[in-house]
Amino acid sequence: MRVITGSARGRRLETPVGDDVRPTADAIKESIFSIIQFSIEGSVFLDAFAGSGQMGIEALSRGAEKAYFIDNSKKSLNIIKRNIELCGFENKAIVRASDTISFLSGTMEKFDVVFLDPPYRTGLLQKALELVPKAVSPKGCIICEHPKDEELPDSTGNFKLKKNYRYGKIIISVYTEPDV
Repeated sequence: MRVITGSARGRRLETPVGDDVRPTADAIKESIFSIIQFSIEGSVFLDAFAGSGQMGIEALSRGAEKAYFIDNSKKSLNIIKRNIELCGFENKAIVRASDTISFLSGTMEKFDVVFLDPPYRTGLLQKALELVPKAVSPKGCIICEHPKDEELPDSTGNFKLKKNYRYGKIIISVYTEPDV
């Protein structure tokens, strides 16, 4: 797994070993950032269920102002911190040891881009989708990575499902406010 483009381009990132983390494939990551390319510069990015932190790091590499990394695994948090340091983003990264549901329930921060990729088929994605709209800035977007057999609602808060992108067995669902 590597940083695709931007200031940290080509850096190889560490990933947790085992079945607990399922990193987003580089091809899917590249597609996601193509979809949201005009939303990244100067944004506040939330990498929920961060795992290795690769999505938030990619956002920082492409010009995000700040990225939050949320995970409740000590092993993942240590890897996220090492990856952030490797890329030189310590001043732009905020790492929180928390489960995403608790974080979303209590945060007052507003995010421009939210990436949700929890463990599949656990109900965590649906729970996060219920809470996340209050944490997204106007004109922001919510991106969900999930298996094709996991159904998501057509809307959440003021956000409507804009489009689903299929990559084999994986779906990327993008939510925006209706006028975006």
